[in-house]
Amino acid sequence: MGSAAPRQERLCYAGRVIGKDCPLVLGSASPRRRQILADLGIPMVQRPGACDESTRPGEAPPGFLERIALDKLRSVLPLLDAAPFAGVLVADTIVVVDEHILGKPADEAEARALLGRIVGRTHTVLTRYVVSSSSAPAEPVCARTVRTEVTMRRASDSEIRAYAATGEGLDKAGAYAAQGIGSFLIERIDGSYTNVVGLPACELVQDLCRVGMLERYP
Repeated sequence: MGSAAPRQERLCYAGRVIGKDCPLVLGSASPRRRQILADLGIPMVQRPGACDESTRPGEAPPGFLERIALDKLRSVLPLLDAAPFAGVLVADTIVVVDEHILGKPADEAEARALLGRIVGRTHTVLTRYVVSSSSAPAEPVCARTVRTEVTMRRASDSEIRAYAATGEGLDKAGAYAAQGIGSFLIERIDGSYTNVVGLPACELVQDLCRVGMLERYP
């Protein structure tokens, strides 16, 4: 007889469960995060908030993510309406090289500069998500930062210029999209692929089940 699968820890949760009539609120305008949730079959509505995502002097990447995720959660609260919802999900993704956060490029020239810093080496992608419940939307019921290492091949100046000119990376941290044309630069991904795209699917589903926001999955 085979051994039984380990049971996942279930926390005490008195809030609503995610369902078609009680969706998860995604506090993000990201089409990538929306698509990941859609691919998982998790009912959701988007209510993107806005906050200042500038780094502070001496702020380390993990601390920056923790602060911004909570700021994003607070920014969504005024957008919640009377319609039933199970909880709120917010997330932020950053690219880190030499403990320095690489943001989104302002233009094509900055995209070329950012790409020049990450090709031919390994960089870190960190995503932090925070989930709160409908009963207390300002208070996280779970939060997690997921780390993935991405190794890019060496690329010529002409390749970098051509890719930057596609405009694909202009709204993305590090100036590239792992799920798009930018995949031609990626040699290896160590860790969650969906984390690089913007939302670690495996860890999120585990946490939603663990706190009781998902009764079962799939």
